[in-house]
Amino acid sequence: MATLMSRLLEEVSRDHFPYSPATPEEIEQFERRMGWKLDPDLRAFYLHCNGAELFKQRPGCPYRILPLSEIIRARVAIYDEDDDQWGPASVYALCYVQDGDYVVVDVGRQEIGRYPLVDGWHEAWPDPKQCGQIASSFSEFLEDALRSKGRQFWLKRGAGR
Repeated sequence: MATLMSRLLEEVSRDHFPYSPATPEEIEQFERRMGWKLDPDLRAFYLHCNGAELFKQRPGCPYRILPLSEIIRARVAIYDEDDDQWGPASVYALCYVQDGDYVVVDVGRQEIGRYPLVDGWHEAWPDPKQCGQIASSFSEFLEDALRSKGRQFWLKRGAGR
């Protein structure tokens, strides 16, 4: 019986634009360099593909899940500064969603062994009132992203930020 993550990865490979898989050694180097371990969803994704573009290829892909080599602290990705005033050190840019915005992963906390994903809207980052949690795990995020038809599914229709 296929797991949710394996079904999602199959869909990414079939219908989207995955990058070549990361090797176990690349994952180990990444974890050593970053000082945190990938959770099971992220590990499965990166062993399957070291990043991906969803819906269409660059330029203009609405979701670009970053390869391991491009994952950096959210505050550096958003403000180009590694300073606590621009958000916690435990939050990392994971998926570029255009216009300087990201979906970020908070490795400082876990829910059922998975890291939550948060809206990294650059104009309000790191205000938690405007940049809230959008998924409790990477598999939940990926499933919702794949069903979104390229839209940022966590935004209310017509809210237009």
